[in-house]
Amino acid sequence: MNRLYTLYCVLTCAILGSSFTVSRSLVDYPVLTGQALRYTLAAAALALLTTWLRPTGRELLRLAGVAATGLVGFNVLLMYALRHADPAAIGTIVGASPLLLALLGPLQERRRPSPRLLLAAAVVVLGAVLVEGGGRIDGPGLAAACGVLLCEAAFSLLAAPLLPRLGAVRVSAWSTALAVPLLLVVLPFSGERPRLPTAGETAALAFLGLVLTVVAFVCWYTGVAHLGVERAGVFVGLVPVFALATVAVTDRAVPDPRQLAGVLAVAVGLAIGLSRAASPRAATPLPTPRKPASPPYSARRTASM
Repeated sequence: MNRLYTLYCVLTCAILGSSFTVSRSLVDYPVLTGQALRYTLAAAALALLTTWLRPTGRELLRLAGVAATGLVGFNVLLMYALRHADPAAIGTIVGASPLLLALLGPLQERRRPSPRLLLAAAVVVLGAVLVEGGGRIDGPGLAAACGVLLCEAAFSLLAAPLLPRLGAVRVSAWSTALAVPLLLVVLPFSGERPRLPTAGETAALAFLGLVLTVVAFVCWYTGVAHLGVERAGVFVGLVPVFALATVAVTDRAVPDPRQLAGVLAVAVGLAIGLSRAASPRAATPLPTPRKPASPPYSARRTASM
């Protein structure tokens, strides 16, 4: 496995984990308004980093799906879930993302999930749960948190088939650009009152737009394109670890033994997932029914165009 793409995934999780402290500056700023500004800035920056390539109609639908779920749906459901649950409880549920990706990633490609990667994801999820802890949650909060989990998984699953042709930068650029009008449609129904950000809020939005969105999105999609969804997904367990480390440094808060045990479990899960035996390429393809001999490749390719 190429170490460079592993570093891309680790860097993504480090940026996301450390961004929680930056987001404190936006606690009083309208959520959807902030996301619209963030994605507008990110889309403009990403457009400067790539050349024009028009997506096909099917690709455009997938990109809209990424924007609607992984960007807009994620934030709308998270905002609702926070009204009915503690952040730690939501984080515990969303922490199951590696296991979901390890299961659905191969199935999307008509392969059997790798038992070793499923084991690695399960251990990582256990570690993330220990790091996050738990908290209060009611029925609507649980439903919304599960929706956040599905939206986070969709962010990678829907984008993965687009990466070979469009590339990580274009997928990031199109999905962020499509998220802006979707957010503007939802905004009137949210009860938010848009306002101009303060200097501190502007700096936080710039970080979220240029670093968390541009850098992290491109690094993540590059990692997914080369490692596969299920292997890259194991790294998601590092997000609460980096968040814990950032809080420990900035707030001088010493992690408790349970959280340290969680960090150790995440490390063990990653060690299992990074072993060569867990390579997705070695996974067994799903059985397909026998059918008549196919025409030559050139004829199949012409028919599919």
